[in-house]
Amino acid sequence: MKIALMDSGIGLLAATAAVRRLRPDADLVLSLDPDGMPWGPRTPEDLTERALAVAAAAAKHRPDALIVGCNTATVHALTALRARHEPDLPVIGTVPAIKPAAAGGGPLAIWATPATTGSPYQRGLIRDFADGVPVAEVPCWGLAEAVERADEAAIDAAVAAAAALTPDDVRTVVLGCTHYELVAERIRAAVQQPGLPPLVLHGSAGAVAAQALRRLGAQPAPQAPADGTLTVLLSGREGALPAAALAYEEGRMLQEATPIR
Repeated sequence: MKIALMDSGIGLLAATAAVRRLRPDADLVLSLDPDGMPWGPRTPEDLTERALAVAAAAAKHRPDALIVGCNTATVHALTALRARHEPDLPVIGTVPAIKPAAAGGGPLAIWATPATTGSPYQRGLIRDFADGVPVAEVPCWGLAEAVERADEAAIDAAVAAAAALTPDDVRTVVLGCTHYELVAERIRAAVQQPGLPPLVLHGSAGAVAAQALRRLGAQPAPQAPADGTLTVLLSGREGALPAAALAYEEGRMLQEATPIR
């Protein structure tokens, strides 16, 4: 089994690690776009063009499924990616986990990039899936960029700024950008109020990995031999994991547990 994941940068690490935990025997192809990142400020048309190129680079390695490990790319490019590659190559998008978060009651907050916060896309998800639970939309200025650089001081500052915008009564936070899952515990520590029940965080990595297996008709096999390989593509060129990836547990796990082709 071979599964490809794509993103402009290292936001795909959380979903990649989730796939590796479910199927340590799966070969992985990570297709990043260092030449074109960040994707967030691009127009939808430009972003879609970059995403199609990154997906095409991954498709040359003949994966069985392709995960779009980026919320923004899912919003703007998923339709085009599916039109280009399905049904031969199943394409799985990444959607903020608003529905399961709302099922646990509220109030909840959605931490997302400034471009996504307040967007018709996110407002539509809230309308369709929040089920009347109070939702606070929190723009996280500079957080994805800081995580991408593994800039510790900038991460702390961005998390603190977003925490200050999060209402004190929030008990659940939806991580609406895949980069944020790499610093989930820092977010928890910043938002958790003393004397209150533990804050619940909802990311998308586990659900996306499970959906990829379902699309393939495969079952989780966490005890399978850990012999899956890792291929890293940097704007189409084979290379290594970016140095910043190794600042995070997910990146170190991939490097240590996976032979790199």
